[in-house]
Amino acid sequence: MTLSPVREAAATTERQSPHAAEALTAGSRHWWRTAAIYQIYVRSFADGNGDGVGDLAGVRARLGYLRDLGVDALWFTPWYRSPLADGGYDVEDYRAIHPDFGDLAEAEALIAEAAALGIRTIVDIVPNHVSNQHRWFREALASEPGSEARARFWFRDGLGPGGDLPPGNWPSSFSGSTWTRTTNPDGTPGQWYLHLFTPEQPDLNWDHPEVRQEHEDVLRFWFDRGVAGIRIDSAALVVKDPELPEISGEYPPGQHPNLDRDAVHDIYRSWRAIADSYTQRATIDDACLPGDRVLVGEVWLADLDRFALYLRPDEIHSAFNFDFMARPWSAGEFRAAIEETLAVYGAIGAPASWVLSNHDVTRPVTRFGREDSRFSFETKRFGTSVDLVVGAQRARAAAMLAAALPGTLYIYQGDELGLPEVEDIPLDRLQDPMHFRSGGVDPGRDGCRVPLPWTTDPETAGFSPTGTTARPWLPQPTDWAGRSVAAQQDDPDSTLSLYRRILALRREDAWQHSEFAWASAPDDVIAFRRGSLLHLTNCGSAALPLPDGTVLLASGPLTDDSLPANTSIWLAIPSD
Repeated sequence: MTLSPVREAAATTERQSPHAAEALTAGSRHWWRTAAIYQIYVRSFADGNGDGVGDLAGVRARLGYLRDLGVDALWFTPWYRSPLADGGYDVEDYRAIHPDFGDLAEAEALIAEAAALGIRTIVDIVPNHVSNQHRWFREALASEPGSEARARFWFRDGLGPGGDLPPGNWPSSFSGSTWTRTTNPDGTPGQWYLHLFTPEQPDLNWDHPEVRQEHEDVLRFWFDRGVAGIRIDSAALVVKDPELPEISGEYPPGQHPNLDRDAVHDIYRSWRAIADSYTQRATIDDACLPGDRVLVGEVWLADLDRFALYLRPDEIHSAFNFDFMARPWSAGEFRAAIEETLAVYGAIGAPASWVLSNHDVTRPVTRFGREDSRFSFETKRFGTSVDLVVGAQRARAAAMLAAALPGTLYIYQGDELGLPEVEDIPLDRLQDPMHFRSGGVDPGRDGCRVPLPWTTDPETAGFSPTGTTARPWLPQPTDWAGRSVAAQQDDPDSTLSLYRRILALRREDAWQHSEFAWASAPDDVIAFRRGSLLHLTNCGSAALPLPDGTVLLASGPLTDDSLPANTSIWLAIPSD
């Protein structure tokens, strides 16, 4: 076989603009089927004004970095006006930007500037609930029981003497009760309202026509401003059984009281019609690129047949593949997730999606370094041991694995730097409601939201401008300057350089359009072909002899013509 050093493979890809051919490809209607999409958690990406909080000015200043990384689109977690009781997923006003981040004019400028670089923008919509500071909820609290204002939410009288007991006992995604009692204007106890998440996030009643109309108007508002897609938070939760019955036992498909009810699909059909109407009249201008306006669903469902219903041709374009993300470091587990995913998506002609982490889950470097490397919200605890050296090797290998699979790739900010979960944040700096509502048992999600390191500046690692006196809103580890963009930029063996090469090679036709086919390999090795390319991931403990071929890229050093444990490789192989 011909062994080309990884550094030599990089030479032909590293400094080329990934969007050099954008003039030829921008008109592709189905850009989203093979896109590499980068998730931005604005508070933690880059601070442009020096107040210690990430903002849109910081993102705009780093658009060149994202272009050079090689991504096709940016997904922004909520950047709207919000009290930030749950990281912005408690939205107060969808038509206004949170003042810590900037303003609407700056958001419009960012969308246009990104588009000029060939990068599309996806924004987050949270249909299940709003903030308790939303004008609708303030109006509801000021109105009488049974009023139209309260009908937009789920208000109920309490049970027991004086209505002192909550109306139900539905489980919460954030621990604790899902019901909170209000106080009447005269100071007496009032009705209760439903919230599947925090009390600051009252659930909306999607049987109310104004709720449906308002969200359709919000979609149009952002499509009018050039966004290419909408990510739908908690997409399967929005419709409730109006009787709000207790949850017990098994339910026929589509009949669970608050999850994946059949009526939810009517909502997304109407949203799809809106998105398609913008696709049909899209043209190249300063604010947007041509092609489909897409809907991306956050759909947490174990039943893959039910999951597939959301991806029918007249509903959501794409949905996150959480099964793959939650699997432990195991060839058998990954193989099962890949097989099931491709079968389900392929049956309905939808593209698969591949994601290793996001703003809610433990970063791969840490997760894959644990003895139990699967992800589960229920098992997150303080003090779980981790081997970060092994975790980093596996995270690099997993990045190559995910990128080689057919479909859409999602990258969470900082994973391209190989950042680990920060697990020693002082308790008085933690902000995530998952931590507090668990009684302090769950460390929460702040550990994957720590501000990014950009330079070797010892104060803020370049997250904020030089000379800034404000400290980052979450503390950065003292060694993060060594993990920064500046520290990795010119190191051909760094994780950042690896990601740049991954994304550059992934844009080539061989990865974009070749059919997927499993290749024979030992049980602890994942092997598949994409046309003339071969991917191998060694999840075992022993090195694997390499087949004939030319090495295009490897996630780590190769030894003696073999693939070490915890390593992935891409090979160009001889044609049959």
